[in-house]
Amino acid sequence: MFWILVFSYWIHLLATVIWFGSLVLMAIAAWPALRKGAVSENSWLTLQKQLTPWANISLVLLLITGFVQMTNDPNYSGFMVIDSTWAWAMLVKHIAFGLLAALTVYLQFSLYPAADRIALLAGKRPQLAKTEQQKLTQREKKILWLNVACAVAILFCTAVATAV
Repeated sequence: MFWILVFSYWIHLLATVIWFGSLVLMAIAAWPALRKGAVSENSWLTLQKQLTPWANISLVLLLITGFVQMTNDPNYSGFMVIDSTWAWAMLVKHIAFGLLAALTVYLQFSLYPAADRIALLAGKRPQLAKTEQQKLTQREKKILWLNVACAVAILFCTAVATAV
């Protein structure tokens, strides 16, 4: 069991670096475009689409390896047994993870296609495209901040659970 945990921690750390690194990179690339209101004119969306598979793989790996680690932790008392600071930290961490996963699904299946539609619309109806682009930019800003908030909450809860 020792080597399974070692391997799990190693993969978990690698996946965290990939996931968090891609999130930070997307935020850094997206923020200037979002401030200017020129999302479609910036390369951030292309970068985000390229990083999405890596983020998805890392989130799946985090889920699997996190489960292995959690169930082998001496603080783990059972499913939905919230009897300690560690358990509360894990509960909040899992809620933040679920929200992050939902945001990722929303980005991939709603926001990205909307950006593609707006790019197509820009050639035919530029004024309507501009209005839609402004709405999309506002949604993207909210998602960006929610993603960052979820990431910060997950890392903070990890710190709490590790310190216990």
